[in-house]
Amino acid sequence: MSGFQQLKDKIEQNTAKVGIIGLGYVGLPLAHALHTGGLPVLGFDIDLSKIEMLKQGKNYLVHLGHGMTQNLAASGRFEATTDFARLGECDVVIVCVPTPLGHHQEPDLSYVLNAGAAIGRCLRPGQLLSLESTTYPRTTRDEFLPEIMKHAPAASKGLESGKDFWVVFSPEREDPGRKSHSTSTIPKLVGGLDDEATALGGVLYRKGVKEVVEVSSAEVAESGKLLENIFRAVNIALVNEMKTVLQDMDIDIWEVVKAASTKPFGFMPFYPGPGLGGHCIPIDPFYLTWKAKEVGRQTKFIELAGEVNSAMPHYVMQRLTLALNDHRKSVRGAKVLVIGLAYKPDIDDTRESPSFELIKLLGDLGAEVSYHDPLVPETRPVRKHDLGMKSTPLTQANIAGFDCVLIATNHTNIDYAAIAKHSKLVVDTRNSMAPFAAETKGRVYKA
Repeated sequence: MSGFQQLKDKIEQNTAKVGIIGLGYVGLPLAHALHTGGLPVLGFDIDLSKIEMLKQGKNYLVHLGHGMTQNLAASGRFEATTDFARLGECDVVIVCVPTPLGHHQEPDLSYVLNAGAAIGRCLRPGQLLSLESTTYPRTTRDEFLPEIMKHAPAASKGLESGKDFWVVFSPEREDPGRKSHSTSTIPKLVGGLDDEATALGGVLYRKGVKEVVEVSSAEVAESGKLLENIFRAVNIALVNEMKTVLQDMDIDIWEVVKAASTKPFGFMPFYPGPGLGGHCIPIDPFYLTWKAKEVGRQTKFIELAGEVNSAMPHYVMQRLTLALNDHRKSVRGAKVLVIGLAYKPDIDDTRESPSFELIKLLGDLGAEVSYHDPLVPETRPVRKHDLGMKSTPLTQANIAGFDCVLIATNHTNIDYAAIAKHSKLVVDTRNSMAPFAAETKGRVYKA
């Protein structure tokens, strides 16, 4: 029996052990989905605190709930470790690590390459290796695979991809906090470095995902993921730019989007905001713009969208400065309460959140800044910022004590009625104060 058939049988019979590198927003729900499908899972992470919490059945990703981790811990088919030497135990290894940007907006593949090196040191025949981290086309073939082979032990140097082991790219499509879809219900793209790899990837992911879409190559899967995120970034930039124009014309962008949304075809609503957050939309487009230069192409459209979205925190500062000025107050010395530190509503995920940039800009202008976020009781270090702050309670006295309330993230459990009643001034980037327009006239500025 061929190695391909043996591994296929093991996956189908739920005897293949699946290793997942990176137990964060992508890796943990994926572990749960495949585990639910019957596969034994061994999770890997460099953060020992995550491992300890998983052993206790506790979930460090609040929006996923403790039921998920309790089921994993109690099953006898899940284990988590910091010992990457155990990768050799795994028949399947899935890489779910970050792909951030460097200081000059260049791709940082260090996490992917480090994972590849760890896999290489334990490489053996009969393994399926899957990369899920969003990246530019040909990363799987030209970066990930060579790094694996570079670190393979002498006994494994002669192993061949597509013959002795198999490599696929299958991009994550997580959207933290979304209730309508989950890891198991979001269709999964799979593209391998060869046809057998694609087939094995399809067999694997169908264990935990209802619909798997096999494409012709890893490069198609890599590019598909980029297109998804660039599509969103460009359309958000469009509505953000339109917001600035319509604001000067005293036209409400939110009402305009609502009006345009009545068209039953040819339109999809996107909404403005104070900037882009999350790990995908603010970062992934730059992976393609960087790679495009290698083939002598410019991605002017994508780069312009990035510029527009990156400028939004500064536009918010302009609107806030104007609002304070209209109320005979300067930014310097003003007490400002930022509502929401997470990058989107009803989650505790602060990755690339524009709120951090807003707080920094306010501080640079001399304001006294506090924040309130019921899901983020204290700040954690992120890529560019380490604020060292704690959430301020949203009491009547506290609201009244600030010169300005800046709504950056529209969590549903925020008491907007209290803000409407007790605030001196509100700068609203999310249209959260619309229901209170009559009672807040002259105190709310949209940004």
